[in-house]
Amino acid sequence: MLTEDGKHLYVSYDEYHNLIEKLAIKIHQSNWEFDTILCLARGGMRPGDILSRVFDKPLAIMSTSSYRSDAGTVQGNLDLARYITTPKGEIAGKVLLVDDLADSGHTLHAVMTMLKNNYAPISELRSAVIWTKALSTFTPDYSVEFLPTNPWIHQPFESYDALRPQQLIQKWSV
Repeated sequence: MLTEDGKHLYVSYDEYHNLIEKLAIKIHQSNWEFDTILCLARGGMRPGDILSRVFDKPLAIMSTSSYRSDAGTVQGNLDLARYITTPKGEIAGKVLLVDDLADSGHTLHAVMTMLKNNYAPISELRSAVIWTKALSTFTPDYSVEFLPTNPWIHQPFESYDALRPQQLIQKWSV
């Protein structure tokens, strides 16, 4: 649900999963065959996992981080992992890079450039996201929703960002 001022987008679990399914349809209808899904942790892990299951393709993971300050609302320096975790040795062939959104576009651009320059076994690389903000400098190959007002997206699992084990113990104690 987008707020009236267009500054916040609140997404339920059902909406979130429906958007990932719509992303899967877009990818499928493009008739592009790929070998591996590479998701960017953390935002791309949930969509990457579901797409890996739907397309029956191995899931590789690359950790990135740029949102750290103020409960993850302020973008800082971009950190890219040195290694990619993959069940098939080295990542190779046609790779679908998955993240949750193209916000500024900085992360996706940096990762695509790094992969193209440092991973010669990758023969083709495409990108997929759920949301693309208007301010993004990167245009993904596949995207479900374009967000012209650049809202802050409140994803359904963000409540866990502030939840700690002691709170869970209190919640589940009888």
